[in-house]
Amino acid sequence: MSYNLVLAQKGSPIPFIAEHINANFKETTVKVEWTAGNNVGTGKEKLNAKLSKTGGQGGADLLGEEQVVEKLLEIVAIKDEEIKEYVTLGKEMSKGGFSKFLEGTAKLEEHLKMRSYLVGYESTIADELVWGVLRGSAAFQKNIKANSEQIGENVKRWYKHIMETSTGKAVMEGFSKRVDEKAGGKKEDQGNFELGLKNLEYGKVCTRFPPEPSGYLHIGHAKAALLNEHIAKSNGGRLIVRFDDTNPTKEKEEFEESIVEDLRLLGIKADQITHTSDYFDKLEEYAWKLIEIGKAYVDDTDQATMREQRMHGEKSRCRDLSIEENKARFSEIIKGSEEAISKGYCLRAKISVDDKNKALRDPVIFRINLTPHHRTGTKYKAYPLYDFAVPIVDALEGVTHALRSNEYRDRNPMYYWFIDTLSLRKVQICDFSRLNFVYTLLSKRKLQWFVDQNLVTGWDDPRFPTVRGIRRRGLTISALKQYVLMQGASQNQLLLEWDKLWALNKKVIDPVAPRFTAVKAQGCITATLTGPDAFAAPEQRSLPKHKKNPDLGSKSITYSNEIYLEHDDVSSFALNEEITLMDLGNAFVRSIDLPNNSITLELNLKGDYKLTSKKVTWLSTATSANATLLDYDYLINKPKLDESDDFTSVLTTTPTIFETPALVDPNVLNLNIGDIIQFERKGYFVLDSFTDKSPNFISIPDGKAANLASKSNVSAPAKEKTPKSSKKDSKKDSKKSSKNKSASASAKSTPASEIMYQIDPVLSHDPLDPSSLSSMYLVERYY
Repeated sequence: MSYNLVLAQKGSPIPFIAEHINANFKETTVKVEWTAGNNVGTGKEKLNAKLSKTGGQGGADLLGEEQVVEKLLEIVAIKDEEIKEYVTLGKEMSKGGFSKFLEGTAKLEEHLKMRSYLVGYESTIADELVWGVLRGSAAFQKNIKANSEQIGENVKRWYKHIMETSTGKAVMEGFSKRVDEKAGGKKEDQGNFELGLKNLEYGKVCTRFPPEPSGYLHIGHAKAALLNEHIAKSNGGRLIVRFDDTNPTKEKEEFEESIVEDLRLLGIKADQITHTSDYFDKLEEYAWKLIEIGKAYVDDTDQATMREQRMHGEKSRCRDLSIEENKARFSEIIKGSEEAISKGYCLRAKISVDDKNKALRDPVIFRINLTPHHRTGTKYKAYPLYDFAVPIVDALEGVTHALRSNEYRDRNPMYYWFIDTLSLRKVQICDFSRLNFVYTLLSKRKLQWFVDQNLVTGWDDPRFPTVRGIRRRGLTISALKQYVLMQGASQNQLLLEWDKLWALNKKVIDPVAPRFTAVKAQGCITATLTGPDAFAAPEQRSLPKHKKNPDLGSKSITYSNEIYLEHDDVSSFALNEEITLMDLGNAFVRSIDLPNNSITLELNLKGDYKLTSKKVTWLSTATSANATLLDYDYLINKPKLDESDDFTSVLTTTPTIFETPALVDPNVLNLNIGDIIQFERKGYFVLDSFTDKSPNFISIPDGKAANLASKSNVSAPAKEKTPKSSKKDSKKDSKKSSKNKSASASAKSTPASEIMYQIDPVLSHDPLDPSSLSSMYLVERYY
């Protein structure tokens, strides 16, 4: 059933209900159109059942906004009472005055303290309707742009998150597109799925995702797979996953199994799984047919000469062989005979010699390969090439819309040539842009090189853009799916940063990642707690794993008079300064002995943590465990590779794995591989493995651009400032400063204190020992 709505541009939550119906009720389609007026209308076709009060006679029916909302909710048939509650709240907020509006946002603020969504664990019609009310409120927009305190932080967070979901973005982009069209302009969208698709007959659409089992799926494949699934399922159709297994030299059963598993993890369920190898006999028949109608010939030109001829539009000497001769030669190809191998026979389509589109210059469509096939063994000695096999198998399997990345655009005429020449069923090709990221290689051939050279741990290496690699790095499937669908089917070739993807991932994991503590082991300081508040003996206390999400449970923490603090924290303390020990209380710094890695703190548990500027994490010396924190750099040091670049010339030569020994909360020893947590003040981590019962945690990027910058391209430290003095003194100080910087540069791992500049002795002619001076601050090393 389909419905047409004409909606006002301002102040209506209706489009969000409509988008919810489109996304979740496959048998129902609500088409939204925008008008500059204030009327809400419904089209005259197919409206009798749900929306029309008068039967839709004589044109569009004008309904009140409240009526349209009620009718749309009737389609959804909401049964969840909690969803109904927030739908009602949204409707009340849209009708009441500003005081009523503030009451509603206050209720939302309280409700969203511990939640990502209004109801459940994913966006529902309640989120979309309430979001639509806020989006249409001029008062709310004014307050949120001014970051007003009248709007709570949780409402702001939730509002921005819903705006970034695929539904929210699709509606806003549709809205902007309509407004631009009315203004006479046209805006290129990113994030919608308008591919210019034709003949989208509900229930009859069929798409296919054809991966070659020659490697693991990467993030670019994920976009193609999700896009194919979206087009098929949103039109009540079916999705075929077809393995393009036409090159036994590169393909393995291992890769095929991994692709099936990765698709399952992406939540993609194929309606049918097939193989191009299922059609080898049929493809051979079509090759014979091309020969018989004079549209293919067997060539024995060597590869270098053939490439040269195609480049210059020159005809092969074999192009005019007779049909009988071509048949005889092709039979040798099929048998994989010594004659065919020695003479280098291959079958070429007779399309054009000098077409401006060089892809059409008599492409090779069949070649000999004696490598045993992982499915068919040695049954076949020759195999079809992708460009020949794909259009034929698409037609045979009932594919209606063939979605291809626009790198194949030059080959589209070849696709249609085979369809037309062989009188096959028509298939519509639809182009979309590939996902390209900075400092990232997506070529399976290049990724295979890293694997072969043992420069990575495998196809699931956290530095790889494979689905398994980025999952191992801590990317959630939920964030990946949202990001890919946000990109939509844009045809613009974009070089994307990684920050938005990881920022989206942070929104997903932050509400559900338990909080624990880690302290860098190197140079850590033992602190002794004294005073009336000190502990008579070590004791256990229960604390929530996540203060804002009690559903995650609690953890047992040991409190004692001896604790570990990080060297960097202690180096910033001043004598008698009051600091805050997180989850314990305030303390005064009574003594600092950095050379002996010790410090004395006098507890002041009645102190106000709001008055301290330094809040530090700690661990009891009685119960800490050992762990390793891992971080990574990019495998290449150039953001974008040019066509002329040899990727092996831009490899990152500095280390791309960074290991930090740490002391950690022993509660993490109970985690499972793949669990995501937050080490407070350090960021998010995923448990990757155990080494001798010691956990290894991989740092998860948080989306901040500074943290995602290539570490191999970090600029040299800024020169130290020198005090104003005579030129002679400046030269002397400069030399001393240079020596200090050289020494610090050689310190690869141990943090070192540095004075800002050298000074002449005050009470002695002996030079001061810089190591005995306390630094103003510490600079964390990159290496």
